[in-house]
Amino acid sequence: MSAPVVDPAHEGLTRLWQRHRPPGPLLPHELKTVYRHRWVRFHSLPDSKRYPDGEAEYAVLLDRYNTVLDELFAGDDVYVVTTGRSEVSEHAEHPDTSVERRALHPEGTLWTTVDDTSDPDPDFHLRWYFYADRRRWQRGCLDRLLRAAADDVLSGAFVTDAGLTRMHHPYDGGADVVLPTTQARDRMRERYAGWLSAHPRGY
Repeated sequence: MSAPVVDPAHEGLTRLWQRHRPPGPLLPHELKTVYRHRWVRFHSLPDSKRYPDGEAEYAVLLDRYNTVLDELFAGDDVYVVTTGRSEVSEHAEHPDTSVERRALHPEGTLWTTVDDTSDPDPDFHLRWYFYADRRRWQRGCLDRLLRAAADDVLSGAFVTDAGLTRMHHPYDGGADVVLPTTQARDRMRERYAGWLSAHPRGY
């Protein structure tokens, strides 16, 4: 089959990724390793609870997510990115089979693909599909997506500023956050010290 059709509107984003981290975008779970010196993890619920029980706890985690997102992106344009995947061996043309991803991120168009061939068994090689849209950040604009990430319904989503210096990757239990500098990371850690992990490495 032919290669997936990438939206040309995202060419600038691809060039920016290549300047920051050749040869291209990282998988979201790699942010904490690649940007370790600028990374911090915040838990989304008190006592490191992983999943919310009821609307009161959803309100807590959405407030935590949005508070950090506001600090990172208030008044700025952001890229919202979601991901899908298939086996590389399928050679699929654009296997966007995730009903949840399309429903939660209908504005996203195909930005790029990344092949993960780190497993020695070719049967476990994966092709990741990155879908992106650019918008003005507003508090609450991603609440449905954030709830889905907190429920582990949607994984691999992240938000980044147009310069790729600030990133927010939500998931069940918390969020990985990348700041422009180590000093900025440390200041945010201090402001939200009560949301940090008790793990000595911050996990």
